[in-house]
Amino acid sequence: MGMDSAGEAIHTSARPARDTVLYDGECRFCRGQVAMLRRLDWLGRLVFRSLHEPEVAQDFPELSREALMREMMVVDRQGRAWGGAAAVRHLSRALPLLWPLALPLHVPGTLPGWSWLYAAVARNRYRLGGRCVDGTCQIERSGKG
Repeated sequence: MGMDSAGEAIHTSARPARDTVLYDGECRFCRGQVAMLRRLDWLGRLVFRSLHEPEVAQDFPELSREALMREMMVVDRQGRAWGGAAAVRHLSRALPLLWPLALPLHVPGTLPGWSWLYAAVARNRYRLGGRCVDGTCQIERSGKG
């Protein structure tokens, strides 16, 4: 996961020069969302990397492949990794064009609801975006939700 049970970020040993968005580069839905984020990042504050790049596992060993497949993560310049809805919250503060989303995303007590919604979309992302690049990938399902 992108956060521990207390809602805090995971700390990584990496300190990227710019906030780094880690996403499923084999997912059409995810690539579409990243393309939108690239357009909104007119100040060049973000770096985008597919979790499938071998260097991602080397650069961020604290982030498991399972966690990265479950949710987008953002690693900030201090090495804090935010996952899922918390990552979207972080991006809503980092990108001026997303500032209108910051207020509803930061209402106290709402993160569990946003996290549930994010997880529901993430679980169904291949259905929402069509098949993945090679047409063979599947999201591994645990016994949960």
